[in-house]
Amino acid sequence: MKKTLLLGCALAVLTGTAFAQEINIVREVDSNNYDPHKSTARAAAESLFMLGDTLVSLEPDMKTVTDGLAKSWEVSDDKMTYTFHLKDGIKFCDGRDMTADDVVYSLKRWIDPETKSPVAWRAGTVKDITAPDAKTVVYQLEEPFSELLYQLTQSFATVIDKNDVEKLGADFGVTGLNTTGPFCWGEWLPRDRMTMTRHEGYNWGPQFYTNKGAPHMAKVTWQIVPEENTRTVALMTDQSQVTQYIPQIAFAQMRNTPTVEVHRSDEAFWTWFIGFKVDKPTVSDPAVRRAMNMAVDQDALARDILFGEVTPAHSYISENALDWDPALNDKLIKYDPEAAIKLLDEAGWKPGADGIREKDGVKLRPNLYIQGGSTWQKLAEFVQAELLKVGIGLDIQVFDATVFWGKVATQEFDSFGMSYPYISAGDALNLYFLSKNIPTPNRMNWNDPETDEWLAEGRRATDDASRAAAYAKVLDKVHEAAVWLPLYHEPMTIVQSVKLEPIVPHNNYGAGLYKGLDLKYRE
Repeated sequence: MKKTLLLGCALAVLTGTAFAQEINIVREVDSNNYDPHKSTARAAAESLFMLGDTLVSLEPDMKTVTDGLAKSWEVSDDKMTYTFHLKDGIKFCDGRDMTADDVVYSLKRWIDPETKSPVAWRAGTVKDITAPDAKTVVYQLEEPFSELLYQLTQSFATVIDKNDVEKLGADFGVTGLNTTGPFCWGEWLPRDRMTMTRHEGYNWGPQFYTNKGAPHMAKVTWQIVPEENTRTVALMTDQSQVTQYIPQIAFAQMRNTPTVEVHRSDEAFWTWFIGFKVDKPTVSDPAVRRAMNMAVDQDALARDILFGEVTPAHSYISENALDWDPALNDKLIKYDPEAAIKLLDEAGWKPGADGIREKDGVKLRPNLYIQGGSTWQKLAEFVQAELLKVGIGLDIQVFDATVFWGKVATQEFDSFGMSYPYISAGDALNLYFLSKNIPTPNRMNWNDPETDEWLAEGRRATDDASRAAAYAKVLDKVHEAAVWLPLYHEPMTIVQSVKLEPIVPHNNYGAGLYKGLDLKYRE
């Protein structure tokens, strides 16, 4: 009875939108905030790409950088100066004209140490950012950064309004956000929903969109629905019209349901993993981390828990991503529980009376911090059961999305569950393994001078071979050290109502709908 009532309550908050001009999108979790410089949550990016704009954009092929707020740009021969030329007629949602000064302010706030952005590294080593006139931005680097343009497509590079920041203070990105995007801030009710409305007069979106003007949708509601069955029912009953958060168990059913369509993109790189804080007791032992990798059957996870809709992962990035080193393919740690038991025995971790291993009076029972939601709950419980077979306990601690990101910026935990998007080895490795990114997003406390130097070589590289060689050394070292337990690589899959025009899945930071300019009901 209680379960039925909860289902009814969850569906009741999904306001009906079975008419043109409004759309409901269901998703599993919320963001901690919508300040583009402070949140690394995918939920933040999903909304920020619609609410804001960046200097340059990324096409759905996840390779081609194209226009954004800038209509064109030039790069100096030494790869250290980028000159962007802005489009005409760009306005904030409050009607104010956007100028190059706004771009400069936004980018400088991103890298300002006082902002404490966990992703400031994505802007490169900046010498200066200036606006010689109202339509020109000059971005100067201290050294070449081979992926700068890609990083400038990310939601962290969203252009914001200085007046808005100063007016709202700590509530910036919580109670409001004045931006230039195709949609404008409506209301955010944390853990419930976010609404946004059409930015009338918007006509400066990326040229790869068919729609060259304002969005077709007058209103977009992002509805938080933690229960996966409820999200599935919402799509099938037209209480929601699109989502990328349908559980894998429902995909086969969805493909055979005449009222919905399923669109999948294998251009997406998104990996789920468990990371270890390498200087914490128990998981500081490389033998423990390696044994944990060997104890978990990723093939069974992909087949039995995720119904064959994902690819089992033994690597930290997809083998199809830019600058993956194929020489690593035969060196990756694979499922071998007998070898895991032998390794733990040899390392002195002996089974106790309760079956959990211990050494020098310390139980081998690391904790795992995960974000609330059905997906991570299932994954954590699967891993927990696998580890128990070799004598390793795992204490799972679940946190709401609004506090999870703060919890995993602490030193409290032994391991954490995470998933992340990337386009290349450099994008992934610079995010997680730079020592200056401790305590977040380098939540493993991986502090290795060689890694820092090799990452710097990759960032500075001006040719493909040098960049790939540098990142190959990092990939080899962190895989050998078993810093993570990789779980699976996930494609981007969009499920939509047949009432909508077909949607081309995007995957910039895992935001499948990107700017939402082509969201449209069929005529």
